[in-house]
Amino acid sequence: MKYYIWASDISKNTGEGNLARLFIEHQKLDIQNISNTKFKSKIVKYKYILPFIGVIYCWYFFLKKKRIYYLNYLPLWNFLIFLLLPPKTILGPITGGANFNSSVIRKYIFPILYSISQIIIYFRFSHIYFSTSLLKNNLFYFLKKKSSFDFILFALNAKEKKRKKNIDFLIYYRNHPNKKSFFPYFFIKNLIMQNFKVYIIGNKLNIKGLRNLGKLTNKKVNEYLSRTRFSIPSGENLLSFFTIECINNNVKILVDKQQIPKTKILKNKLINVNYNSDNLKSVLRYRSTV
Repeated sequence: MKYYIWASDISKNTGEGNLARLFIEHQKLDIQNISNTKFKSKIVKYKYILPFIGVIYCWYFFLKKKRIYYLNYLPLWNFLIFLLLPPKTILGPITGGANFNSSVIRKYIFPILYSISQIIIYFRFSHIYFSTSLLKNNLFYFLKKKSSFDFILFALNAKEKKRKKNIDFLIYYRNHPNKKSFFPYFFIKNLIMQNFKVYIIGNKLNIKGLRNLGKLTNKKVNEYLSRTRFSIPSGENLLSFFTIECINNNVKILVDKQQIPKTKILKNKLINVNYNSDNLKSVLRYRSTV
């Protein structure tokens, strides 16, 4: 092969893994060129340590005249990765969010790291892919000009799957400080009070009346989604892999009215509701038609 690929995660059960696989498919690459799995069992914090081992491997193959692809983890705050990679490396989609409310580090340090990374990326790499548009308003103008956004939309299937639905809501919940503050706990309680059947995947959510399914394989998630009528997206990231898989399984996405400006691309797939209202008539009206 004339190229070498590094990805810290190629699992079908994680967002980063699926994003890497999507990029490999998009670039028409051979997934067999990835050589990272032998490190995973030895290094617990592979999200933070394994990427730098990948940099070493990339330099080794770069010196052997290979074209280098570095796919993940690529959060915009990690300027060291962008600084240390070989020149002309082709980057997988860059990830990250623009909400910095959860901690002092995210609120004050991350914007500084973002700025450093942007300058490095601009001078060291050619075309840049971003997984979503969350970071678009935080980017310098000169970097926007050489960037593409919402790469994750390539995961949309042309033909949505249709099957008999017997689950009202399947919702992904992650107990993460930057995500918890955007999660509509009250809205879910309201759904249960209205006798909707609500299932949760991911971390356990302690709300009486819902069913926690725990962490499932991607195959199992899609089996449940094929039977599901509705879901709600992660508050800080509308375009997650879970949202895309919902759409591919003909699941309607309920979006809070405050998110309307962010939903133009998929507006025909979304139902706008008021998460803070007790009135769920709009949901009930759509329920009978799905």
